[in-house]
Amino acid sequence: MIKTTDQIRNIGLIGHSGCGKTSLAEAILYNSKAIKRLGRVDDGSSSMDFEPEEIKRKVTLGTAFHPFNWKSASFNLIDTPGENDFLSDTKVCLQAAEGTVVTIDAVDSIKVGTEKVWAFSEEYNLPRLIFVNKLDRERSDFYKVIDEIERTFSIKTTPIYLPVGTEGDLTGVVNLIRLRALMYKNDGTGSFKEEDIPDSMAEIVDTWREKILENIVEANDDIMEKYLDGKELTAKEIEQTFIEGVKSGIVVPVVPGSATLNIGVGQLLDIIAQSIPFPAERGTVKGHKLDSEELVEFDAVDEAPFSALVFKTLADPFAGKLNLFKVVSGKIDSESTVFNSTKKVKERLGQLLLIEGRKQTPIDMASAGTIAAVAKLKETTTGDTFCKEDNPIVFHPAEPLSPTISFAIEAREKENEDKVYSSLARLVEEDPTLRVDRDQSTSEIILSGTGQIHLENTRDRLKRKFGVEINLKTPKVPYRETIRNARERIIYRHKKQSGGRGQFAEVHFDIFPLKRDEGFVFEEALVGMNVPRNFVPAVEKGIVEAMRSGVLAGYPVVDIKIRFFDGKSHEVDSSEMAFKIAASMCFKKAVQEATPILLEPIMNMEITVPEEVMGDVIGDLNGRRGRVLGMDREGKNQIIRAEVPLAEVLRYSFDLTSMTGGRGSFQMKQSHYEEIPAQLAEKIVSGSKEEGK
Repeated sequence: MIKTTDQIRNIGLIGHSGCGKTSLAEAILYNSKAIKRLGRVDDGSSSMDFEPEEIKRKVTLGTAFHPFNWKSASFNLIDTPGENDFLSDTKVCLQAAEGTVVTIDAVDSIKVGTEKVWAFSEEYNLPRLIFVNKLDRERSDFYKVIDEIERTFSIKTTPIYLPVGTEGDLTGVVNLIRLRALMYKNDGTGSFKEEDIPDSMAEIVDTWREKILENIVEANDDIMEKYLDGKELTAKEIEQTFIEGVKSGIVVPVVPGSATLNIGVGQLLDIIAQSIPFPAERGTVKGHKLDSEELVEFDAVDEAPFSALVFKTLADPFAGKLNLFKVVSGKIDSESTVFNSTKKVKERLGQLLLIEGRKQTPIDMASAGTIAAVAKLKETTTGDTFCKEDNPIVFHPAEPLSPTISFAIEAREKENEDKVYSSLARLVEEDPTLRVDRDQSTSEIILSGTGQIHLENTRDRLKRKFGVEINLKTPKVPYRETIRNARERIIYRHKKQSGGRGQFAEVHFDIFPLKRDEGFVFEEALVGMNVPRNFVPAVEKGIVEAMRSGVLAGYPVVDIKIRFFDGKSHEVDSSEMAFKIAASMCFKKAVQEATPILLEPIMNMEITVPEEVMGDVIGDLNGRRGRVLGMDREGKNQIIRAEVPLAEVLRYSFDLTSMTGGRGSFQMKQSHYEEIPAQLAEKIVSGSKEEGK
């Protein structure tokens, strides 16, 4: 028999930035007595937005966690970001949830962030509750929001409560199942008293009660049959069918309220406690065997073999690395040894910690469903699986969202360059959407992320956590140079006499263009003894070094074959250095005579946009010298596949956001190099010469 009654359940708060998720989190924690006073985002006193960058921007930038109890049940609140640049953290952290509360602003209604986090919930098959927030604000409209939810997400909403009063006159909610009005004190305490439904609401209550009953009975065939036969349903039958429907995802309940006034929050908590499934009710734990895709299944209970997923990492300059994991099955004690099946290593866990907002509380044991943390593990990173070595299982973690924007970075103080790189490596462990690369051709360190705010926030955290400051600059495009034509018998003589032993070397080359991405081919075709064979490596080395800086604009030279077929030497004055210099100069002369051209990187792009703006986006791509390769439909969106020069899309995320109202997204990776049109090449060459002055 599956044991569920004492399991903790993890609730994800999701929604567009600014919808009031964190204010709702505060009200939930306050009502459940997990915190003693109601914090506010606006004055920086929130329990969940505690990082300095969050307080400064007054927005959630990283997922926060806090346990609470409600009516003898245990929960863990997961307050996720709604800002577009940080939605990858939301996606990754929802792996640990059993259900979600979608918070929607009653004034601004559904925004693009709401649609994106809704899709994450669907991907994980998580039950959803909807809290329509800010109904005390001017221009708020509960029924308009309900209509928009149904149109946007193609679902039947089930408002279990209706608001009493509008805007500044919001005073309570009506329970449509029990047919009672809950009238609130206007003091933020969340206290209310039950009353009869106001006469003015009798008609709308009757209309909506009929609608929600039609939705609820769909969750149970027997109850539906009874309802369709015209038989009266008891309040208990309705409630039990409602709970069944929410757990299965058939019913999406809606609660109206105001987080800052603490209206409707208690009712939301009652529904959470009744209808969010326990981990064991979500089905068996599924993974695969070590070194095999063969399925492994456990029950999500304490009695099953231990397994856990590391879904988030925090970097702390003092405490070191903190790994957050959800116990998926079984249980684990502090100071235990676990097997990291992803890395195939054993890890010794130290003290287990429970995350409570900014605080960390030591715990002795973590059971199935618990989110715990542990510090200073040597090998473990985000996405790894913990288990017992004699019962191995490996989980497939969620993929973080791909970076969409890159900046070149430089240390403000030269002596901090090494510290910048090591500190960034720590932040990359914490945030898998960050990527740090060194572009060999431009010698720049490239920092990539999911948006400008994301990278600016990374810059701020580098300064606060590690004491290093960086500048963000638009990166240089890694152009390449090559040749269009072949040339034969290119001769260069290096001769230098300055008293005593001189320098002498003469090399004869043929030069040929290669196909794209074929690199560099060196052919030694010497006949006779004009050039001793021991100088051949120096000739090749001279060419390779010369290829690092081309003759047009100083970019690396690629896709060239050199045939070294003859030369001359001097028995005293010839040396490796002389032949290296001669080879370098002969190579540059050969390239100059073989019609040098500039190449630019071409990116493969997949752009997902609403159908109504597809024409604008395609037109914009054409203006960027892009080639549209095809289109596919995905729900209400179109996926445009295109090839576009990198130089044209360095700041594409800003422009796509503008064109689509934030509803567009894209992924890109480098495809190949192509010749740059002549008029653009001239500008690049002249710009390079100006820069070199």
